Amino acid sequence: MRKKRRDKVTSIHPRPSRVGLRAGETRLVAIIFAIKALVFLYAGQSYQALADRRIGGVYGWLELWNRWDSLHYQKLAINGYSAVGDMKPSMVFYPLFPWIIRLVAVVLNDYLVSAFLISTLASIAAGILLYRLVQLDFSRATASFAVWFLFIFPTSYFLHIGYTESLFLMLTIGCVLAARTERWPLAGLLGMLACLTRAPGLVLVPALLIEAGHQYWTTRRWNWQWLCIAIVPLGFGVYLFLNYHVAGDLFAFLPIRKEFYHISLAPPWTGLREALGSLNFNPAQAQIVGMQECLFIALGLVCTIASWIKLRPIYGVWMTGNWLLVTSVSFVSSVPRYTLTMFPIFFLFAMLARRRLWLVILSVWSLLYLALFAALFAWGRWAY
Repeated sequence: MRKKRRDKVTSIHPRPSRVGLRAGETRLVAIIFAIKALVFLYAGQSYQALADRRIGGVYGWLELWNRWDSLHYQKLAINGYSAVGDMKPSMVFYPLFPWIIRLVAVVLNDYLVSAFLISTLASIAAGILLYRLVQLDFSRATASFAVWFLFIFPTSYFLHIGYTESLFLMLTIGCVLAARTERWPLAGLLGMLACLTRAPGLVLVPALLIEAGHQYWTTRRWNWQWLCIAIVPLGFGVYLFLNYHVAGDLFAFLPIRKEFYHISLAPPWTGLREALGSLNFNPAQAQIVGMQECLFIALGLVCTIASWIKLRPIYGVWMTGNWLLVTSVSFVSSVPRYTLTMFPIFFLFAMLARRRLWLVILSVWSLLYLALFAALFAWGRWAY
């Protein structure tokens, strides 16, 4: 008898849930830990080889990653927000991550270790939630591939360090999973927390509305819990109130972002033109600031179109909103990192990986550039 393969499922009925890890998830967690360990080992060894310096103790291995945005989050955790002095540039960063760092540091008495612990736990949770989410539409093997591609993505080292990527992914994927399984109050709460973590959390509002519409179209049944979607933008409201409380202006972060980071809202072609212009810089900048930014813009666009064709509408909305947010700026920056949170990409990669040739191509590409970017970042060079 020919074995039946489940590739797509149109049912929206909630799946049974239970506390704790399910079948196959213990192995998944072990793989995630193994990847984390190898990334840290490789980056540390590459730093010593490239910088010709020894790393001082275990804490030194953590300090390699304590650069750029991670410093801002720790300063916010220690000092809080301020619209004057050295803390003014940190106004553009959303508050949930530094608030949690401050809370954990009460126990650990170390802000750097607290940031790493939060990212570690959140990234593991994000991997498990992605595994469960993919299985709503695809086979368990496809779900495993999706998690694999998430953790070997070229900028996946941000999942392991003091950045918001792991926390944001955990909240966002959890929100979508809750909506898909018709647990709308939980979806609203997680969406609100995602909006407190990063600006793209607002894209969850149209995404959840589309999912509610899809469920109504499928079942012809009204669900009053869909009103919980209104909870989501409250997280952004808290951030605006924070701006008003600290700087006297709800939108104080906008001129600060323009002043210190040279970024303001603009049509997508403006940022793309700037990225293409970067190809004329010196070779290092042309590659990192120019070529890779452009390649990941193209990757996001192709996967956005594919999401509308191959995946459920909620994923198409999420991809579209995020792609527009990262490109609709006067100066395109960190697109490879922002692409990491466009998680339907890993659905698409996993679907392609059913063919061995694509599995090899995508895995080799991911691992090679993960090694390159992680080494550059640990060495102190700009890598998104």
